[in-house]
Amino acid sequence: MQRRRVKQTLSLEERLSEEAKRLREKARSLPPGADREALLRKARQADTGSHLSEWLQSPGLRPPE
Repeated sequence: MQRRRVKQTLSLEERLSEEAKRLREKARSLPPGADREALLRKARQADTGSHLSEWLQSPGLRPPE
């Protein structure tokens, strides 16, 4: 059995940002409630993941000596 290999065309940060945008748009169409809050929470998590990934890849981040 072979694993499927997928070559990503967008960076992780871009994919997470697009996912956050998609989730926010979907949340706007829902009435206030638990489902809407869950989508907004997932969007915030995607934004946080995107920012963390950017920070980890930044040239200013150095390993301890």
